[in-house]
Amino acid sequence: MRLMPFRPVNPEKLSTAVTQQIEKLILRGILRPGERLPSEREMSERLGVSRPSLREAIAGLQDKGLLTSRAGAGIFVADVLGNAFSDALVQLFADHDEAHFDYISFRRDLEGMAAERAARLGSDTDLKVVQTLLDKMERAHEKPDPEEEAQLDAAFHLSIIEASHNVIMLHMMRSMFQLLREGVFYNRQVMFRQRSVRDTLLDQHRAINAALQARDPGAARAAVEAHLGFVQDALSDQRKAAAHEAIAQQRFEHEKSR
Repeated sequence: MRLMPFRPVNPEKLSTAVTQQIEKLILRGILRPGERLPSEREMSERLGVSRPSLREAIAGLQDKGLLTSRAGAGIFVADVLGNAFSDALVQLFADHDEAHFDYISFRRDLEGMAAERAARLGSDTDLKVVQTLLDKMERAHEKPDPEEEAQLDAAFHLSIIEASHNVIMLHMMRSMFQLLREGVFYNRQVMFRQRSVRDTLLDQHRAINAALQARDPGAARAAVEAHLGFVQDALSDQRKAAAHEAIAQQRFEHEKSR
């Protein structure tokens, strides 16, 4: 009897299918670090699986470090971005201006590429998300406190990276933006406090959005690069102004003491 190259077919366990679905949602950036999952009852109903199968999948994802439980609060997506850089390297970034300007240069290169890809590959819904965030920025721009607008700025840029549909770039840039939010590279709030700078930044975001909505890859990349070039120049000017003010303060204190 001739041997045939067949193997028994093992039907996929329901818990395995659940695991793969949740993993893909995290991989694609749809489920985000710190986001709470629905209740066990709601998830089992949505997924169409039994609670034991769901529990098995959740337990496996916890073992992998992708989900974490909080007593009395539920199941959350783990902070998978937090391990991108060691604490020592983060402190090194914070202590040296060279890293701050290299960060902006890095963003300019990668976000320019992401904008180009988003203009070509982003779906209509992807571009609606970008437009929605710009609309929110427009409303926040009218408020005297720049905090909300600064937060939306990061969300706007990340939405473009999401629309580029490259999961490696997405998670890498999310990690980099987390460091920016924590003030490791520079304080975005300072930049947004100046009304004239806020006006210019909003106009630049409008230009980026217009190029994306027109699906013009070259214009989208150029708009992002121009925007981040402006950010780099503004940061340099801030550093110079702070250094000049420190010298002026020394002169003033010396003059008072004479």
